[in-house]
Amino acid sequence: MTTLASVDAVRRKIQGLQQVVYEAEDRAEFLQAEADMERQTRQRAEAEVASLNRRIQLVEEELDRAQERLATALQKLEEAEKAADESERGMKVIENRATKDEEKMEIQEMQLKEAKHIAEEADRKYEEVARKLVILEGDLERSEERAEVAEAKSADLEEELKNVTNNLKSLEAQAEKALTLLF
Repeated sequence: MTTLASVDAVRRKIQGLQQVVYEAEDRAEFLQAEADMERQTRQRAEAEVASLNRRIQLVEEELDRAQERLATALQKLEEAEKAADESERGMKVIENRATKDEEKMEIQEMQLKEAKHIAEEADRKYEEVARKLVILEGDLERSEERAEVAEAKSADLEEELKNVTNNLKSLEAQAEKALTLLF
């Protein structure tokens, strides 16, 4: 009767260990799924960073074009000033050229204002993209850290599962040995 009770006790213990193994396997699957989700999150973040980098490049190109327009406008302004200086030869020539130069200067000032506005807008967009990039890089670092922690936990759980499996095999061998000794 005692051997039957001890065999039942061993069976219960084996069932308990099997339950622990099942739970460890479930936990390992959960952690693997979580690691996969983190990997996907990281990939999406990397794609968004690449997208933001493309947007930054476009904003920089727009800034370059705005600077070229500004340089052109400044060059035209200098040319208008030279023309005004040279137009002092005659009164009629001065009056006609002065009127034309004033019109040119107004247009060029509007172009300069527009170029400045475009440059300021490009700077603002660049700063906004740079800020978003910093945020995304921080998110990416945190995601990578969480993924590393999850991978470490997964490795620990796998090691623990190996130990439990070895213990279970040892207990099964002992149970078989005990059963052969009983019979």
